[in-house]
Amino acid sequence: MAALGWLTPRRRSATARSVLAGEASAEAARKSSQDAPLTAPEEPQFPVIGDISAAAFFDLDNTVMQGAALFHFGRGLYKRKFFETRDLARFAWQQAWFRLAGVEDPEHMQDARDSALSIVKGHRVAELESIGEEIYDEYMADRIWPGTRALAQAHLDAGQKVWLVTAAPVEIAQVIARRLGLTGALGTVAESVDGVYTGKLVGEPLHGPAKAEAVRALAAAEGLDLSRCAAYSDSHNDIPMLSLVGHPYAINPDAKLRRHAREQDWRLRDYRTGRKAAKVGIPAAAGVGAVAGGTAAAIALSRRRR
Repeated sequence: MAALGWLTPRRRSATARSVLAGEASAEAARKSSQDAPLTAPEEPQFPVIGDISAAAFFDLDNTVMQGAALFHFGRGLYKRKFFETRDLARFAWQQAWFRLAGVEDPEHMQDARDSALSIVKGHRVAELESIGEEIYDEYMADRIWPGTRALAQAHLDAGQKVWLVTAAPVEIAQVIARRLGLTGALGTVAESVDGVYTGKLVGEPLHGPAKAEAVRALAAAEGLDLSRCAAYSDSHNDIPMLSLVGHPYAINPDAKLRRHAREQDWRLRDYRTGRKAAKVGIPAAAGVGAVAGGTAAAIALSRRRR
């Protein structure tokens, strides 16, 4: 402070205060750096190893697999001549109307389901299960999202069960779950008697609120604590299912789900290369007719064994 003697008393006082402020700031910074951990604290471990009261529920289309399982399975059915070109025209109109309108008109949806069920009516369940294995290898195996697969594996490694929950036929969902080493699958169920499809659904397709009800029922049967469970989906239609669990994830989300997830502070993961529309994953080159025909046909391949 002796070096400040040439200054006027007022200037000397102001400078002294500045020096004191600087020294105090430097000391605080030094102390903070010494006290701070070398690395930022990690998030709590998730999933929790050994927490058998928890499980994970994964939507299928565009969450676990790129594109729609029904579409890929439909390609295989068409290749195997399960339905003809005239069927494609009818299904194409139904699917095109849905895609353009963006809503599920009950009359259109019922017509599509009735048409699809008529295609597999009389076919044996075992036949479709065998075909499902072949089609998985042909069209689906290379379309699994590695990022989502890793999330599912983390739950398995933690000792938890992992279920697919999808509107796709339960037979197809079970093939995919088995190939990925998952616990099992919840899917749309179609009726069969003596191993043969009757052409009727058991209830409705497992879509939207129905998924949430299926998860709730499975959790009750398995003794799971939903507040400790996780759910993963790309679609705003699955908000009911995501809202059931304590750990919801938006995976490759459509615009509505992305917005909702941000509002609710849900975790997001996007494994796509670049932004795509909500209806990502259906190859345009395949044509609306093939998409519609495959989708409508494959909806039927679930059943209840009697």
